Amino acid sequence: MNLESPKVSIGKSSQEVFDFLTKVENFEQIMPDSKQKFEKLSDDKFLFQLKGMPEIVLKQKENNAPSTVVLGAASDKLPFTLTANMKATNDNETETQLIFDGEFNAMMAMMIKKPIQNFITALAENLKNI
Repeated sequence: MNLESPKVSIGKSSQEVFDFLTKVENFEQIMPDSKQKFEKLSDDKFLFQLKGMPEIVLKQKENNAPSTVVLGAASDKLPFTLTANMKATNDNETETQLIFDGEFNAMMAMMIKKPIQNFITALAENLKNI
């Protein structure tokens, strides 16, 4: 299952956006209003929970400054990645898009598609305010 957020324009350089997204504690600032729990577990891992959803642990898997940050599920039960792609449009503006890629059976995909789409859209929209 592949889902994409809308592309958002952020009034910061791509390096500034990259630096923000590589500090896992910063994800608390861009979480949707439905966030019930957020906990930094290490410099590259955090746990969060949204209303009506299980706790999820995300871990940084890959970073390519200043254009890509890849987070992945720390558990193999629900294998997925969340990739932030950043592209500088000028020195002080960066176009950013979040891409969710997961391997789920058809029933699970049907149940989680809308909540995950809403989640990555909210993250992207909240990135505009960093």
